Amino acid sequence: MIPPPDSLLQYNPPVLVSRRTEKRSPGALPLKGTPPPPAPTGPVPPPARTAVVAEPAKQPQELLNAILPPREWEEDNRLWVQEVSSTPSTRVDVVQLQERLDLRLQQRQARETGLCPVRRELYSQCFDELIRETTINCAERGLLLLRVRDEIQMTIAAYQTLYESSVVFGTRKALQAEQGKADMEERITKLEEEKQELERQVSDEKARCKAIENRENERRQIEEKKHAEEVQLLKRTNQQLKAQLESIIAPNKNFLSSSRQRSEKLSEQEVCN
Repeated sequence: MIPPPDSLLQYNPPVLVSRRTEKRSPGALPLKGTPPPPAPTGPVPPPARTAVVAEPAKQPQELLNAILPPREWEEDNRLWVQEVSSTPSTRVDVVQLQERLDLRLQQRQARETGLCPVRRELYSQCFDELIRETTINCAERGLLLLRVRDEIQMTIAAYQTLYESSVVFGTRKALQAEQGKADMEERITKLEEEKQELERQVSDEKARCKAIENRENERRQIEEKKHAEEVQLLKRTNQQLKAQLESIIAPNKNFLSSSRQRSEKLSEQEVCN
């Protein structure tokens, strides 16, 4: 297991609590509380004190362990435990904490705005360090800050759950939209085919209507021509009959006029006599 990375939260030097080996004698004593070899740059742990002196010092450490649990990791079949430091911090430590925070933000290229897990992690470590420093000076204030931290984490978790559910909802809606889009495209294709079929039928009907109109126009022209020929024929026949009638009536008319004249003369002679 890889050791935990460096954090803005101050820890005590790691302590070897046990060795995990497959071959171990049954009568061997457990190696608990054995400190590791001193680091070249780390602080040297203080010597062990008597039980009477160490008893009051356990209270803040136990409280810190309850608020900020120790971190554990395995290395070469050995279990290491590192507790939070109970050393009070000074103003210089706070200034250095701020500088380390700015440096870590710059080194890890955290974004200044928007959602950034790196920035959130570093500020969470910084807040834990402030809780540690405050708890050493005033336990009640540290517990209150712990409540504030837990409330912030609950709020962030709620927002994260809401975001994940909204992402799932959006994904589901997107899939439904894609499926609906495919159905809609299929329907559009069918409607376009129906439209083309109807347009073809309309064009056929228009061509048929135009053919009927042309045929009817030709028939009307033929009928009009035939009618005009019949009218001309009837006019010629009428003129011929009129001429024949006049030729028949003209001699009779002359005969009647002469007969009328003779009758008038006879009537005049009778009157004179």
